[in-house]
Amino acid sequence: MKVNNVFARCVGRRHTTVPLVATLTAAILLSACGDGPSSHADFTANQQLLTTCDPAKPPASLVEIDGTGSSASDAITAERITAVESIATRTAVCSGHLRVLVFSASSAATTVLFDGDLKQLGATDNARLRRVPETVKGVMDTVRSGYRSAMASLPQGASDITAQYRLASEWKQQLGGNSALNLVILTDGFQNVSVDLAAKALSADEAKVLADRVAMPNLAGASVTVAGLGRIAKGAPPSAIVEGLVHYYNALCAKASAATCTSVSDYAEAGR
Repeated sequence: MKVNNVFARCVGRRHTTVPLVATLTAAILLSACGDGPSSHADFTANQQLLTTCDPAKPPASLVEIDGTGSSASDAITAERITAVESIATRTAVCSGHLRVLVFSASSAATTVLFDGDLKQLGATDNARLRRVPETVKGVMDTVRSGYRSAMASLPQGASDITAQYRLASEWKQQLGGNSALNLVILTDGFQNVSVDLAAKALSADEAKVLADRVAMPNLAGASVTVAGLGRIAKGAPPSAIVEGLVHYYNALCAKASAATCTSVSDYAEAGR
């Protein structure tokens, strides 16, 4: 884009008359229009992200957030919101579908924060990518506004994390189409329905034995991430306990025949 064209666009938008100074750079003019270095960097990042999309299999992104009290802290909330925003961005760039919910004691004890198609309109890739930031902002405004009330409305005494895999399978079947399920569970991992994962540190073999007792849906072709393991509002569990959680959720994912399995304590992994 020529500097003169950018300048004209700014003037048209602001309805002012500003003398053209030949030494002004396009970057300065873009910044004046609200399209500065930060938004340019985001656009470039989204262009790169677009190259990883599979148009034949747009993402069906399901983010399930543990709403029990053990992970109720401002720091954990901020990390989860950042992860959701990253997932929403990837889903919008790849023109997929996003569903975000909060859960606690069962698959029935859930509150949906957002559910919608994020397919971007436009004649070109760049035109579609320019719509992404506003789309993601709308998603995140909705998620943020409903998050705390959703957490407060759910039972706080129990956490049934494994039930969320069945919920994900059912949602994907209802959604239909040829989309690829991207399941992200944001949780501290401390299941206490049917099994108490805080009772002792599990070896890989012990975790597999426990996982084999769980009825899992077939998630063939899905990408499954469980993030936040061991991250609790007060204190920190021993590293051996956290390692046992990783073993357990990896074993569950393998039993579900998912294409990829990621079980981590770092929420940043959830936004991949």
